[in-house]
Amino acid sequence: MTMMKVQAARGSSGRLPLACALLLLLLLSASAGVASAASCNAAPLAACAGALATGGKPSSACCSSLKAQQSCFCTYAKNPAYARYINSPNARKAVTSCGVSVPRC
Repeated sequence: MTMMKVQAARGSSGRLPLACALLLLLLLSASAGVASAASCNAAPLAACAGALATGGKPSSACCSSLKAQQSCFCTYAKNPAYARYINSPNARKAVTSCGVSVPRC
C-alpha cells in the first residue's frame, strides 16, 4: 500500500494525536500569559485534552483539574488561545460530566 493510501485509510484518526498535541502545546504555552492569579494555571487542564478532542468521558484527573480551575474559566474563555476549546461543545460536555457548573461570563 502506498503512503497516500495508508493515510487515506487512517482518515481523521491520524489527526487526533496531532490535535491533542496542539491543544497541550497551546495550554502550556499560553498559561503564563493567562494566569492573572497564581491559582489560574491552565497546564493541569492538559489532562482534559482527550475529552476535549473527542467528546469522550473525561478522566478523574481531568475532573479534578476542572474543579480546581473553575474560577478561572471566564479568564480562559476570554483568551484567544483558549476560547475555541473552552467554548466548545466538547468542553461543556466534559464540565457537565464532571459535575462542575458552567459559569456565565
